[in-house]
Amino acid sequence: MTEYAAEADAGAVDFFARHRELLERAVDATRSREFWSPFPESPSERVYGAGSAAAGEAAFRALLNEPFALPGWGRDEIGEATEVSPYGFPLGVRYPAVAPGAAVALAREAGAGWRAASPEVRAGVAVEILTRLNAASFELAHAVRHTTGQPFVMAFQAGGPHAQERGLEAVAYAWAEQARHPGSAAWAKPRRGGGPLALAKTFTPVGRGVAVLIGCNTFPTWNGYPGLFASLVTGNPVVVKPHPRAVLPLAITVRVAREVLAEAGFAPDVVVLAAEPEGAGTARELATHPEVRIVDFTGSSKFGDWLEANARQAQVYTEKAGLNTVVLDSTDDYAGLLRNLAFSLSLYSGQMCTTPQNLLVGRGGIVTDQGVRSAAEFAADLGVALEKLLADEARATGTLGAIVGDGVRARLAEAARLPGVCHPSRTLPHPDFPEAVARTPLIALLDAAADREVYTREWFGPVSFVVVTESTAESVRLLRETVGAFGALTALVHSTDEAVLDAAREAALAAGVHLSENLTDGVFVNQSSAFSDFHGSAANPAASATLTDPAFVAGRFAVLQSRRPAVSASDSAPGDAS
Repeated sequence: MTEYAAEADAGAVDFFARHRELLERAVDATRSREFWSPFPESPSERVYGAGSAAAGEAAFRALLNEPFALPGWGRDEIGEATEVSPYGFPLGVRYPAVAPGAAVALAREAGAGWRAASPEVRAGVAVEILTRLNAASFELAHAVRHTTGQPFVMAFQAGGPHAQERGLEAVAYAWAEQARHPGSAAWAKPRRGGGPLALAKTFTPVGRGVAVLIGCNTFPTWNGYPGLFASLVTGNPVVVKPHPRAVLPLAITVRVAREVLAEAGFAPDVVVLAAEPEGAGTARELATHPEVRIVDFTGSSKFGDWLEANARQAQVYTEKAGLNTVVLDSTDDYAGLLRNLAFSLSLYSGQMCTTPQNLLVGRGGIVTDQGVRSAAEFAADLGVALEKLLADEARATGTLGAIVGDGVRARLAEAARLPGVCHPSRTLPHPDFPEAVARTPLIALLDAAADREVYTREWFGPVSFVVVTESTAESVRLLRETVGAFGALTALVHSTDEAVLDAAREAALAAGVHLSENLTDGVFVNQSSAFSDFHGSAANPAASATLTDPAFVAGRFAVLQSRRPAVSASDSAPGDAS
């Protein structure tokens, strides 16, 4: 028994009792799929307390240009700083350094005591971590903003409360799935000529082993928390390997997790931070380590495909890239359609895995309440809607954020050279960060037959195409074909014709993609709500997992049984009862 397990037996905090009501409510929400938001999304001091905003920013500033301290970390090695804010300054944070093999060994050793804990204990610890992360949402918001380039409000919401809700959703699924079977059973099989064959059986959920979380640059917490907490609650220690340019949000998360684990009487190394320099190849080494049993990854299709092919010893959960597609047939609210799409394309400069790329319009145009609009007219109208949305440049940067890396800039430069560009991207000055690069969306008009090689490639960033097809039926067929072949995380259809909507639903089901219909108000195709919306489907090439469903957690543990002959009361000696 470790010293931490001994402390737990001696009376560590019962976090499950503290959070049981919240856990049960979360499980109910996953079943009803109705709106439920336990962590407020408003970055307001009226919600998070007087002085919380300033305190959060001060906590972030105090981390800059310093070594990052982790509770219970007994090693002296410190790595080099790797993060530069997309808003124009180096963070200068240096993180504890640990070799991949050593990180796995630390997690494996700490995992024995964690595995022995009940699912209830593990779930309670996980929810305590999430509630403390929620209290640190302003600190996390600045960390997310200055590693990803997200605008501040988005960084607060997506990097804080929304990510925490996705984490809680994973906890709820993991706890519920482990409770699916009883902990014990009395088994009796009747037989002739004697008493029944009787066995006493126990059933114990046991984690698969060390898990590795490979973080992404754009949404390190939102995409990272489901895998982290699903693995933890199912009994697996986790090595957290952040993207080199977005370490801080996950480092703060690991810091809080280690604090709570120690308070609960467990070894802090149940969660290990494995930061790496750019290009070190740590993710490959970790993912293929023979003792790693679970890998979670969000990022490029190229590396996701490599993981699926090479991390053969592990369960691999990936979210990759795809061709998010919109079929435009008809609408009774053309102005609302344009506003909605303009915002979807502009949010975080299109640097979302759910941003629409291919907007399919038949040669007959779109039937609207303002008359029929051809594909070229629609592209021009969408450009006008973008200019109207982003007219106030100072406010526009609050929607666009900043370009996160050189890859997005290179794709923008390449897209600008395409024939058919009808709405060029332009650079906007940021009022607070002169070094930040803010770019408006680019739109090009393409032909479905002639430009197939262009639009069947993912252009991550503020690049979208209005693709002219032969008809709406051809658009629906292209939706099914291209998503089925190349993957997508979102699809959208606009039509006032129920037959078209039915065809689009059938195409989406066949292609394995989630579908939205006729969005013209305050819900956008690239947004996803925890406890109700599924993210990723595992039914097309863009992802091998869904956030979050039972399949996302069930492969992370096994139910192991033990059995022995049952001892009846009559078989016991008179003094045995004592």
